[in-house]
Amino acid sequence: MSATKSRNKINNLKQNSIYLLPNSFTIAALFCAFYAITESMHDRFGTAAAAVFVSMLLDGMDGRVARWTNSQSAFGEQLDSLADMVSFGVAPALIVYNWQLYQFGKLGYGIAFVYCACAALRLALFNTLIGKIDKKWFIGIPSPTAAALMAGLVWLDQSYGGLAGGGAWALLMTLFAGLSMVAQIPFWSFKEVHVKRKVPFFGMILLVLAVMVVALEPALVLFAFFLMYSLSGYVRYGWRKWKGLETAVAQTAADGADDVADRRE
Repeated sequence: MSATKSRNKINNLKQNSIYLLPNSFTIAALFCAFYAITESMHDRFGTAAAAVFVSMLLDGMDGRVARWTNSQSAFGEQLDSLADMVSFGVAPALIVYNWQLYQFGKLGYGIAFVYCACAALRLALFNTLIGKIDKKWFIGIPSPTAAALMAGLVWLDQSYGGLAGGGAWALLMTLFAGLSMVAQIPFWSFKEVHVKRKVPFFGMILLVLAVMVVALEPALVLFAFFLMYSLSGYVRYGWRKWKGLETAVAQTAADGADDVADRRE
């Protein structure tokens, strides 16, 4: 009994602790989002879009660093959730509003807010579904993917000297990204991909080619990738619906250790 109490005390202590390393990545991601917002206020939209992508990279690192260093905590989960709201909810909405949506008046303002509100709903939904559904799937696109669509469109416009009908594209993409976050449709989570698994030599050649393609046209390739991913769930859902197959994601039992570490989207 005493051993069990000791373990529980240690676990409670870990959960209530504040760890510097993983939270440093979260704070850095939050700074990038804040920087992106301020850059958009000065019409430097290309820099703002790039800062959102950097925030995505940092957000992807904090959870992994917490797992590698065994420094998961309740404080880190809450901080990460708040930072995600700014990085992938508020920042993209304000950037696109300052870029194009302002010219549509109340319509543009309203659609920007719809995106921001959907990001908040998506993050709350993600928190409530941890450990309850198959980890192979997300319900709705993750908030970083929605932010990548928004920032990618801005980056594409800045890279190619302006897109024809940029205002209309901004309206449609903002609405699509926002509603896709709360759509009750499963999207593949990529959690079945194990980077530690052995790959053939040809796999390394493909990796080199992929890096080269991204380096040649980063704005176009990244936007195309996230757009295709965002459409993939709808295509799968429509195909299974047409075939009369099950479209819902199976419920699963909670797997506490991995789920806490993976709370970060």
